Amino acid sequence: MPDGTSHNEKGQPGIPAAALFALCPRCGAKGLFEGATRFAQRCRSCGLDFQQFNVGDGPAAFLTMIIGALVVGLALWLEFTWQPPFWVHIVLWVPLVAGLTLWGLRVSKAALLAAEYQRHAREATSDDLRKD
Repeated sequence: MPDGTSHNEKGQPGIPAAALFALCPRCGAKGLFEGATRFAQRCRSCGLDFQQFNVGDGPAAFLTMIIGALVVGLALWLEFTWQPPFWVHIVLWVPLVAGLTLWGLRVSKAALLAAEYQRHAREATSDDLRKD
């Protein structure tokens, strides 16, 4: 586009934009989440039912491993380098883990929902097995 932005032909946001800004994958309106990490029932603008998508708990498992490894590595580095008092670890790592986990869950769940929408993903049924 001449202004340097890129949009899908139908005005739908791409997966990165939908994930980072919690946008509806159909119309691009804000308001994908109702709570910290809970999807809204449907889009307030276009009415897309967010409950039809099955994002599951996959993002939580991966985030636990990634954030856990990152924080343990940084905590060990800090401990062996400067040996701060224990309260410093609490003040640093508890808010960092909470913040990264909440932000990561929102972004990853929104990305998976947008990907499911754009690829017309649905659950497999017994009818799918019969197709040749």
